[in-house]
Amino acid sequence: METEKLIQKAFDMLNFSYAPYSNFKVGASLLSNDGRIWGGCNIENSAFGPSNCAERTAIFKAVSEGVKDFQAICIVGGKEGNVKDFCPPCGVCRQVMREFCSPDFKIILAKSLTEYKVFTLAELLPESFSL
Repeated sequence: METEKLIQKAFDMLNFSYAPYSNFKVGASLLSNDGRIWGGCNIENSAFGPSNCAERTAIFKAVSEGVKDFQAICIVGGKEGNVKDFCPPCGVCRQVMREFCSPDFKIILAKSLTEYKVFTLAELLPESFSL
């Protein structure tokens, strides 16, 4: 797994975040089993419900093109895109990950190219359910 490449792509995706309400920008990069990297960013809406997290944007982009097998995701985020802390996925994103990913799927939370943590989906969503 090319961790540094995933982290860089997640940081690049911050540039496309649409977060005029929270000003909290999130970028994600998803590694599929075929070696492709799918980018995602958060996209807000004034009616909040139609908003979408960066992680789900990346997953839905891949699934919409027929890809459903994944190895890892990297997530970065912060106010105005300034990443100071780790940015874990919300509960909805964790469940969407579980729909398409195995319990050993890797979740990388990064502050920089060199400062990051790696978790498995099972660690962040214990006792999960899926098909």
